[in-house]
Amino acid sequence: MVKTRAVHAGLVTIGGGAPVSIQSMTNTDTRDLAATNTQIRMLAEAGCELVRVSVFDIEAAANVRLLVDKSPVPLVADIHFDHQLAILAAEGGISKLRINPGNLKSKQAIRKVVDAAKAHQIPIRVGVNSGSVPREIRDRDQGITAKGLVDSAITHIRLLEKEGFFDIVLSLKASDVRLTVEAYRLASRTFDYPLHLGVTEAGLPGQGTIKSAIGIGALLVDGIGDTVRISLTGSPIPEVKAARDILMALGLRDGVEVISCPTCGRTRIDVETLAKSVEARTQNIKANIKIAVMGCPVNGPGEALGADIALCGGNGQSALYLKGAFFRKVSGDPEEELMALLEEYLAKRKENG
Repeated sequence: MVKTRAVHAGLVTIGGGAPVSIQSMTNTDTRDLAATNTQIRMLAEAGCELVRVSVFDIEAAANVRLLVDKSPVPLVADIHFDHQLAILAAEGGISKLRINPGNLKSKQAIRKVVDAAKAHQIPIRVGVNSGSVPREIRDRDQGITAKGLVDSAITHIRLLEKEGFFDIVLSLKASDVRLTVEAYRLASRTFDYPLHLGVTEAGLPGQGTIKSAIGIGALLVDGIGDTVRISLTGSPIPEVKAARDILMALGLRDGVEVISCPTCGRTRIDVETLAKSVEARTQNIKANIKIAVMGCPVNGPGEALGADIALCGGNGQSALYLKGAFFRKVSGDPEEELMALLEEYLAKRKENG
């Protein structure tokens, strides 16, 4: 993993070798306290560890304290242009600010935001998007480039550094996956600040999830990235599951991974329904376990060798495997037999520490 400095957003450490954290953002009107509180709670229950809220006027800023007091996770204030809102959010107990100092009106405004962040010991995320690169950089590069994104970030970061502020998190997002990856790779060679990964405006769940997985996954494989946010249109709740799935696939987060075969004409059990049910029933287990659901005994046992527990379907009878070795035949409900074996397996692991 590329080593970055550590910053702290409440009890969540970003960078410094800490586990990659999962973020999302509410899409409720922050002035609607009940709706925003409900969505924060739902995001936290889904596994989100940092939740960002948009603070866009005085009424939204006034709600920060009320949201913070009820939130089970640290909150981040998303602010643009108005330094007074950043100061109010800091005073309201926010755990992190997302604000670009170059968008503030004066050096005095920047200094006031930095003073508030220092006083309340909260980091600032500098977030550069492909749509926010200054015209002079776009003209220089004849468009949006990785270097342009990084140079744009440098102009914002230097403003904070001149004020003696270094608790910075950086993001460089584009909707273009290749451009996003190139920008973050360049940034990881340029800064030691922790990186907030994401593909901005990725789109709807489906294509947007795939774009995010490719971009974020490519960077995490290289050891780049300290916190992630999947940006999908619609409810933010699916963003959290997508982030967890990406981290689990790369071995960066414990959880139950369900693998299943694509099925063919030999299939004798309902693999799709069974795999979906097993995934749903195990989604809250915080243990690194791989479960395989295979549709036939031809390739099933071999393909399931890497699984902790596997079920291979057959005609009227299926077979359970434990750590790649045959365990027992199953003639009853294969799902319940599989779940019973999982419970036994978890209990033994707990006994053995």
